[in-house]
Amino acid sequence: MANRGEARPAGDGGGPQVVWEKHLLKCRLSESLVQLACTQHYCAFPLNENELCVWSAAGTAQPLRLLGHQHAISALSFGSKASPLLVCSASREYVMAWNLDECARDVLRGLTPRGIVIGSLLGMVLHVRFSPDDQQVAVCAGKRIYMLSAKNEAILAELEGHLAPVTAAEFCTWEKNMLISVSEDRSFKVWDYSTGLLVHQSAVLTAAFPLLSLLIDEENKQLITGCADGQLWIFSLIRDHNYRCVTRINLKKEQEKFYNKMGKSGQELDEGQSTSELCKANNIRLEETVETTLPVLTIERCDHLVCFHKEENLLPTLNTRYFWIGSSTGLLIINSANFELEAVLCYKDYSGLRIRFAGSCALARKTVNGKVLCLLSSMFEDMIAVLEVNIAALVRSQQNGFLICGKEKPLSVIARCSLLPKSPLSKGLKKNVKEPSSKTVGVKSTVKDQPLVFHRKVKSSGYATAPQMTMFSPVTKLKKNNEISKWKTSCKCKNREYPLESSPPTKYEKELSVAYKPTPVCCIQYSGDGELLACGLADKSILVFDSSLTNMRAVFSGHDGAVNSVGWSHDKKWLVSASEDRTLRIWSVCSKEPVLLLGKDKFHKSVRFAQFYYIDTFILLCCGAEFHLLSFSLDTAKDDLKRYKQRSVCKLIQKFPMASTMEITSLSTVNDFYSYIVLTAGSNRALEVFDLNAGCSTAVIPAVHSRSVHQICQNKGSAFSAQQPQAYNLFMTTAVGDGIKLWDLRTLRCERRFEGHISRCHPCGIAVSPCGRFIASGSDDKSAYIYEMHSSTFSHKLGGHTESVINVTFSPSSPQLFNANDSEVQGPESLFLNSSFLRSKTCGFEPACKLSHSSPQPPWMANSSCFYPDVCQLMELWPWCSEDNDLLRDRRPVTGQEA
Repeated sequence: MANRGEARPAGDGGGPQVVWEKHLLKCRLSESLVQLACTQHYCAFPLNENELCVWSAAGTAQPLRLLGHQHAISALSFGSKASPLLVCSASREYVMAWNLDECARDVLRGLTPRGIVIGSLLGMVLHVRFSPDDQQVAVCAGKRIYMLSAKNEAILAELEGHLAPVTAAEFCTWEKNMLISVSEDRSFKVWDYSTGLLVHQSAVLTAAFPLLSLLIDEENKQLITGCADGQLWIFSLIRDHNYRCVTRINLKKEQEKFYNKMGKSGQELDEGQSTSELCKANNIRLEETVETTLPVLTIERCDHLVCFHKEENLLPTLNTRYFWIGSSTGLLIINSANFELEAVLCYKDYSGLRIRFAGSCALARKTVNGKVLCLLSSMFEDMIAVLEVNIAALVRSQQNGFLICGKEKPLSVIARCSLLPKSPLSKGLKKNVKEPSSKTVGVKSTVKDQPLVFHRKVKSSGYATAPQMTMFSPVTKLKKNNEISKWKTSCKCKNREYPLESSPPTKYEKELSVAYKPTPVCCIQYSGDGELLACGLADKSILVFDSSLTNMRAVFSGHDGAVNSVGWSHDKKWLVSASEDRTLRIWSVCSKEPVLLLGKDKFHKSVRFAQFYYIDTFILLCCGAEFHLLSFSLDTAKDDLKRYKQRSVCKLIQKFPMASTMEITSLSTVNDFYSYIVLTAGSNRALEVFDLNAGCSTAVIPAVHSRSVHQICQNKGSAFSAQQPQAYNLFMTTAVGDGIKLWDLRTLRCERRFEGHISRCHPCGIAVSPCGRFIASGSDDKSAYIYEMHSSTFSHKLGGHTESVINVTFSPSSPQLFNANDSEVQGPESLFLNSSFLRSKTCGFEPACKLSHSSPQPPWMANSSCFYPDVCQLMELWPWCSEDNDLLRDRRPVTGQEA
């Protein structure tokens, strides 16, 4: 006979209760692992082995006890529809379907409730599941799956193919007649149960541990399965993805990572802040030496009607989903976007819970008032407990410590306050302000007695020539420059907004060879107006193309090493480049000679990630484990007497070292608008956030990836598209072999993870579209991938490349994507690169022709220092390059010591 226990809280007494033990029964189970059933209103479990008990969460009536089985019940499942609510029970001799509404009416009339026998003598049943329309039941008995009718005793199909007992099966709701099953043979299979055909069979996933649980995520169209060793696999069910593996999660490692975060953040909590007993027992748990596995007993969707984060509009572009993991030691909440733990509920950390190790677990799919029901059976004792978990209280009690909320103001990419007087940016700006005149008003200046020195060439007075009789003779024979007028018209046509609702660029347009001999493309960068594309090559040269890849505007040469970064200025007049030769150069698009050169004596290591900053006021660059903030002033005037002296000046404002790292592996900041934030990543796998207004580091995120981050990509938008202000706080990081992670600067949390492309050998680049909806990534499998911001799986795979794609970039003015790819062929003694290409893909255009050259060498490579002078004429006509343009900042020479 069952004994009902009293409901009692299991929390710590302070703040809202996290978990509540509502019901406890003493009963015997035939096996420790029994499929239990739970909805938001009812719980079903075997009582005294062969009796079915249905308990109501309302608690207004006695539990409904149904008799009909002779042997022990091994599997239970509720129907998909709420009315009428069906429940299926299975044992060795019978599989029965019960209508709970009819059973409740029979009990009120004093009659004995009876179910419908839909299957007989099928063997040991481990799992049962209703179809979405409640017309069929999938029964996993031994190595077979029986499709039974829910109305009468009839076997509709028999699916055979597993080599070991089938442990779980689920229906695919968006694909008709599709059933997916997992088995102790450590594989999953996809069936068409209407014909009985096997659609797909996976490889063996684990070495020795069977697969126990299964969930089909309808929103993301993914399959999630777990094994007895605490491993989770997520596969894509999108048709074109061929059931590829999205990611693999080690729950034990994720739990240790979560506890480390809790341990570090627990020191920063105030004494009056509410914490769960999980935080209090954390130090004890870390010292324990007994290791336990985390068998995945059940996987269920998490209904997060209550927002996990308190701030409004925290992630307006993301729609995050969560799912529960029920294990023998506790409950876990997994974020389906970034595949990380959001919260952990360990049974033994709550003194009010009398079940410490669960043999079976079931969770309700939906919540009631923010609370979810959980049904547990004890592994070592004859007990079954019904728990009520407050999701919001659980998550907030464990995340308040390491979320930037409350007393600390969240960081923002967009500058929201004025410059501080002691800010390093103020020091640089003071040099660019004209000093007030020392002359006194109304007093004539006197000329001092000083020797006359001519600093410039003295021009002739003109007395030797005949006087000009006609002073103002108008020029009437003017020729209209058709090319200039056409160019102006084209510029006006291109002054349009970026199509925010356009589809991603997937149609192939052009391909262009950029080098005659094997040379990799190290970096590519668009100008802000989308008219020019700069490419840095490993052969020490820089190429500048137009956006259509039909003409090359300029070739810059002068570096003695591979060009590892190029960056355009905000006014599109200058191009900064950094090289492995420990030099930095600034080029004018109207001249083939560098306007500013910082030599090897200024830097002790290679210069990387050089770019303009603070709307062309400063230059940021990395050198070793620190980055430099430089102020500069460019002067293109020529002096015949001092033609070899550099007139442009540059001054070091401050060096910012990154903590506990040997080298900065990536740097990113915004130049299109005022921002104080600089993001850096180091060889120690950490990411550090600097606030240059305060002149210090403000946050450090340890272990961002499993390897060093090789690129940080911010959502910068463009001049042709506008986004919500919160969207600019999103940025991406990528590392070799560890996919792409999307972060929010305000929370310093990974909000989504993008998996699908292959990056095991090359540091493949990433880019975000100007509309902020798409992310492009290179890949080792000779393809480029496009992800949508709200999905973790790729939406398009752009093939056709001959080698690995290592660089990608979006056009800021039109839906175009440019890819740079190369190949590595390893010889007996050296590593060299094969061909290099630039490939353009657009949307809304039909495929264009492929560019080819009859001569073995491209015409612009005949002379490495050649330059096309027509770009000077075009630059004079560009409206944004005129001196009276508001976008052009007034910069004056820097006074003081030159760098």
